[in-house]
Amino acid sequence: MVDVVVVSVRHLGNIYYLSPGDWNLKKGDNVVINTENGMQIGVVVKAKYKEKAENLVLPLDKIVRLCTEADIRNDNENKKQAVEALAYAKVCKNDLGLDMNFVDSYYNLDKSQLVFSFVSENRIDFRDLAKKLAQKYRTRIELRQIGVRDKAKRVGGIGPCGLFLCCNTFLTDFNSVSINMAKNQFLALNPAKINGVCGRLLCCLGYENDVYSELKVDLPQLGMMADTSMGMGKVVEVDIFKQTYKVELGEKGIIEFSKDEK
Repeated sequence: MVDVVVVSVRHLGNIYYLSPGDWNLKKGDNVVINTENGMQIGVVVKAKYKEKAENLVLPLDKIVRLCTEADIRNDNENKKQAVEALAYAKVCKNDLGLDMNFVDSYYNLDKSQLVFSFVSENRIDFRDLAKKLAQKYRTRIELRQIGVRDKAKRVGGIGPCGLFLCCNTFLTDFNSVSINMAKNQFLALNPAKINGVCGRLLCCLGYENDVYSELKVDLPQLGMMADTSMGMGKVVEVDIFKQTYKVELGEKGIIEFSKDEK
């Protein structure tokens, strides 16, 4: 078993499993950690606990330090300057005629890197834009093209269920979602009903898909012919939760059968 602390870096949308070292951390503490994007401030979302080594990628990175007041001031100032940089980048991309829509921007804690995220349907040659930004801000510039699902994760919003988007609140990775999942759950294949705010299939289609598949075992499919104790007929309705199905038997009408009924 390994000691682990879980840290969230909100603006990156990432969760990190780290070694707490000698730090006595509690949920809600602000800490400085080293990420793929340099030093960032994160929030402890789960205090120290024991985890099986096989569930982790070892060795774990360590917490760099607890946030100081200076770190918080620098981070707040970085956020303000990143907003200003984003406005300037939008002006530059319009001047250069680039077909791209910026989503957000952020500095790492020591301002050694300024990252811009954008969406576009095409590949963008942004070398001239990167040069302009580097000349103005005198730091390493990264322009990162992201997908529409990643944009929704960054921006957030309200889903058709009336709750905050799953990707923006607790999902850390995007699992594969297919139209067959909607069919498996007897959902109308209406894009307005099964697509999220990102325009892609709802992530939540995958939450109950395995349950539907399990409950369908040994039940006939809708529209197929079924041989029942009262004769052969067409299956016109299936209720996977009651584990029953209804069969149209000509003059006998529509009769309901249970899954275990012979």
